[in-house]
Formats: sequence, structure tokens, C-alpha cells
Amino acid sequence: MKTKMKLMASLKIWLAIYPSITLFLFLFGESLTTLPLYGRTLVLTLVLVPWIVFVGVPFIDFVMRQISAKNKP
Repeated sequence: MKTKMKLMASLKIWLAIYPSITLFLFLFGESLTTLPLYGRTLVLTLVLVPWIVFVGVPFIDFVMRQISAKNKP
């Protein structure tokens, strides 16, 4: 995989992960404080990894394709 493709993939993943984690912690962070750290991490990853793989990154891909299509003559 070329460097440019790796950079684009990491950007897409970051664009999906950052807002997802922020929103999840905003909504459920207080109720998760009763769990130990490993429990919070388990819940966070059980919910967010499938979300990122099946919804987040495909949505970012869709948006980027739409933007790319608009920029083509």
C-alpha cells in the first residue's frame, strides 16, 4: 500500500473514531465510571469497533466520494 493511501485510510479512520468516542463518552461516560478501567475499555471497544467498521468509515468513504465527484469537471 502506498504512503498516500495509508495516510488517507488513517485520516478516514480518525474522522470516524474521534467524534464517535467523544459522543459515546458524552452520553454514557458518567454511567461507565462505576466500572473498572478494563470494563470501561471493554464496553467502549465492544460498541465502537463494529460502529466504526460498519457505519463510520463507510459513511466517511461515501462523503469523500460525493465531494470528489463534485470536484470533477
